Amino acid sequence: MEIKLSKKVEQLAPSGIRAFFDLVLGMKDVISLGVGEPDFVTPWNIREKAIFSLEQGYTSYTSNKGMIELRKQIALFLENRYGVRYDPEEEILITVGVSEALDLAMRALINPGDKVIIPEPAYVAYTADVDLAYGKAVRIETESPNGFKLTPQMISKEAKKGVKGLLLNYPANPTGVSYTKTELEDIAKIIKKYNMFIITDEVYDELTYDFSHTPFPSLKGMKEHTVYMNGFSKAYAMTGFRIGYVCGPKKVISAMTKIHQYTMLCVPITAQMAAMEALKNGYKSVQEMKREYRRRREFIVDALNGLGLKCHMPQGAFYVFPSIKSTKESSVDFAKNLLLSQKVAVVPGTAFGAAYDGYVRMAYAASYDNLKEVAVRIKKYLDSKK
Repeated sequence: MEIKLSKKVEQLAPSGIRAFFDLVLGMKDVISLGVGEPDFVTPWNIREKAIFSLEQGYTSYTSNKGMIELRKQIALFLENRYGVRYDPEEEILITVGVSEALDLAMRALINPGDKVIIPEPAYVAYTADVDLAYGKAVRIETESPNGFKLTPQMISKEAKKGVKGLLLNYPANPTGVSYTKTELEDIAKIIKKYNMFIITDEVYDELTYDFSHTPFPSLKGMKEHTVYMNGFSKAYAMTGFRIGYVCGPKKVISAMTKIHQYTMLCVPITAQMAAMEALKNGYKSVQEMKREYRRRREFIVDALNGLGLKCHMPQGAFYVFPSIKSTKESSVDFAKNLLLSQKVAVVPGTAFGAAYDGYVRMAYAASYDNLKEVAVRIKKYLDSKK
């Protein structure tokens, strides 16, 4: 008897990022600007805390919601840093990265056929998670001339047709675009007008370069509309610890916890202990990494524009999204040819939306010396096409 798979899963496209990077495996001397992962090692004091917690015998389950000590610390951090208050008992859930938080939020909020706006280019999991929850992703294609920004007018146009929510990532993967407080307030007016929910993925908040980051729930009247997601992977270079958190109205967090307790049960206690140390004593390390990312950002943007690959200056995160239209190659062909001829790995823009065939994503979470070498190799590749 043949085992029949879920039709929903059978129809699901594989990750455009992971599918491409199967090509990279086994190749030598490749400089990868592909996977969105800090090249920094987790700061020593955080690693030491994780090690010491094991030595002390912290190896048990925790509460499904996560250790209350960590939830209290997150609540204190958000109040002191951004002035937004959450009840650590009822309004905060510790998750296995922001990825799990997103999946839980979609399954808790979406009924079959519910529409959720996703501005593109977008991280590969967003549309997939809406689809797996039997919702309908309403893709809004942002454009380069506007800096890939979502506008209130774009949201309003779709909201008039009946939309339940909006998923907003800022600073954004793959463009690095972010929003000022004024821009977010304009978006908030539309959310309130149409009584929508908004899920915000703000995992890159600490890596905002040109202005202060404003969490969406800190805006007037928005806390009850917002499911706020954040974590430790990017700013604290803790990707392998797989720890994030989500804050929101008690009713929503309770629903998400139901799913979480039947699937993940709880986040590993070692990661939770490390996260507490990150919040207590990690700020200096975050600022040091941020300064280096800023330096790399300015170099790679100048280098790409100098090579004729038009590139916006990202306002946050650690990605650039240059246009490769001048090469007259598709994004996939450019990425494959650059990898095979010059051993530089980038991600085709089509991984983030079908409309972005003329772009590639490059993660400048690589050493400054490697970025300089990348610029040399890209120049060689472009010169070979003349």
